This record gives sequence, structure tokens and C-alpha cells, in this order.
Amino acid sequence: MMYDVLVIGAGPVGSYTAELLASSGYRVAVVEQRDKRDGRSCCTGILGRECVELFPVPPDVILRTASSAVFFSPSGKRIRVCKEGPQAYIVNREALDTAWAGRAREQGAEFLLGYRALAARVTREGATVACEHDRTRAELRGRALVVASGFASGLTRQLGLGDPGDFVIGAQLDVDVQDTEEVEIYLGQEVAPGFFAWLVPTMPGRGRLGLLSRHHPGTYLVKLYNRLRAQGKVLSAITPPRFGGIPLRPLPKTYASRVVVVGNAAGQVKPTTGGGVYYGLLCAQLAAEVLHQALASDDFSEERFAQYERNWKRKLYRELQIGYYARRLYERAGDSHIERVFDIMIRNGIHEALLRADDFSFDWHGGLLLKALTSHLLGGIIRALKSRLTAR
Repeated sequence: MMYDVLVIGAGPVGSYTAELLASSGYRVAVVEQRDKRDGRSCCTGILGRECVELFPVPPDVILRTASSAVFFSPSGKRIRVCKEGPQAYIVNREALDTAWAGRAREQGAEFLLGYRALAARVTREGATVACEHDRTRAELRGRALVVASGFASGLTRQLGLGDPGDFVIGAQLDVDVQDTEEVEIYLGQEVAPGFFAWLVPTMPGRGRLGLLSRHHPGTYLVKLYNRLRAQGKVLSAITPPRFGGIPLRPLPKTYASRVVVVGNAAGQVKPTTGGGVYYGLLCAQLAAEVLHQALASDDFSEERFAQYERNWKRKLYRELQIGYYARRLYERAGDSHIERVFDIMIRNGIHEALLRADDFSFDWHGGLLLKALTSHLLGGIIRALKSRLTAR
């Protein structure tokens, strides 16, 4: 059987791409290695207001809203940021995935659950995906291929598109919490060197505790869990830790003849926070547009698919570049630099001024980062960090 499009991966990005294409009348198959949602996602499940307003996020998957967050320095100094009205939504990620897959099915997309994609190749005749299902091999064929399989599936390398140039590991577990009503962010070399940790309330008495780290994320997560438990903030663990890779840079190339790569698989992720759902959905729209043009014209040339990369880079590339540069600067900051930034921000109310800015956004950090990086008050610290970065 020849499908019009094969989509590998049934997360929100893959399912949304399938929904858009199936709604245009194309025969779409979504290949997903898990045969049911088993709670193994490492996603924190925070979506910005703009994402929820722009895309059809079902209200029943939203656990709570967030309008504030508390940042903790290595020594325990606090900066609380708050803006009127919901700025983000904390969602049940497994329910979100299921709901989006349901929307795609309603449009006619076929879901092949329990099919593990082993290899993909492209010829002049079409795209072929070799799968394993119930210990037997199956081969699926399509006129075009969407890779939305998340981080490091190996398929992009097989297709000659390479791997993300940089990545970090996320670790997270669900916990019982005591009196935690705001998102909490923890900084410091002893907590999450070069990155950050979080405690995100989900339901009354429940939360998600996690962090990002290049090395030994599980060890750092256990240390943080024990520390917060000793403080009485965390009461017990509900689940074992879950781990997942998060790309910090895009693939060298996100297209080929008959192929587009979207979402985490393409590295379309905020380097500052590791969040990828919103950017992935934006790119899914762009991918579906190019695929529709290719299918309608029977033109699957590499030049036709190159338009996809030009379009998404026009929308996101500057944001990703600024975020990555800021990420590298922060990674080279010691605890003393972080403490100094906290002192300056608290003393001068810089965080409040940034929140009042017209271009403040939960999802678009470039403008905010440029303001912070060029702030006169922070100039000395930034210059010191740039010197360290250049020296390396």
C-alpha cells in the first residue's frame, strides 16, 4: 500500500502535521513505537499563552495556569516574577498527545501503534520505512516522509541529514509536594551545572521535579530531591526518574528530496528552556504547506522541500541563535556570577522592568535576552563571561 505521507512519531508535532495533511484529503499513516501512552514522557508540560491561544489545545488537558515563578540563586536568594493574567499553562502531556492523535484520526489519518521505525530510505519512487511490529518486520511506503520522532532516533543520520550539534539530558519525576503554588526555578553548579532545575505544581499536592544537565542528571536529581525533602517542600516520589535528550541546536539540514524533519527531531527547541512543543507546532504548519504543494504538483525535488527550511528559519532562526549564545554564556557562569546578577536585579528592579516591556513573551526570548545582555548594569558581568567564552 502506498500512502501519500508517512509520519514517524505521534507526539503533538507529528500528530498535528498528520491532521493538517489528512484534512486536505491525503492518505496519511503515523508510525509510533509505543502502543499506548505509558507516562514515560520527560516533558514538563508547560505551554505558553501564545501557544494555547494559537493552537487547538483541548481545555481538559490543562491542569492549571501559571502567572508567576520564583527563581532561587545558589545561596537561596529569591526573585519572584509575576505578570497579570495567565502566562503559561501546565498540561497533562500524555493526555495532550492522545487528544492530538484523536484529532488527526478524525481527519482520516491512520495510526500504526507499536511500530518501531528501524530504517528509512528515499528513492525516486518514494520513501520507505522499515518497521518492527510484534517481532515481525514490515515495510511501509509513501510518496513523502515526515520525521517527527523526537531526539536522536538515528533516522536523520540514515537520511544524510546529520545529528543536532549540541544537546542536554533532562531528568524528571512526579512528586508529592507541600504548599507549592508557583513554578520554582533553581540555579547553581550544585543543582544543575550550566542549566537549571524546576519544581512545577500540577494538581493540589502534586508536582513535577526535574532538571537539565550535560552529565549525571540522575545524580543531580536525587540530590535535589533529598534537599527539598529535607526542607519539607517535597514529601515523596510518585514515579521513578525519567530521562530524555533535548537538542540545543538545529540539525545541519532539515529536508531532503521527499523528506522534512520537524520538532525535536529537527532541533526546533528553545535553547534557553528546552521547550519544543510550540516551535514544533509552528514548523509543522510550514511543513504541511510545503508537503501539500509537493503532493499537489507531484514535485518531490530537493529544491521544492528546501522551501520548508527557508520558511522555518525565517521565523525561528534568529531566536534560536540568540538563545543559544545566551545559553553558552550562562553555562560558563560560576555561582558568584549568578549571585551578582541576582544582587543587581534585586537592587535595581531589572526583572520588573523587563516584565513590563511591551515585547515580553513566555515563548519569544530573543528580545528579552538582548535587553539583558546589553543592560548597562549587567555589562561588566557579561563582558567577563564573554572573555571566559572567548578564552575557551
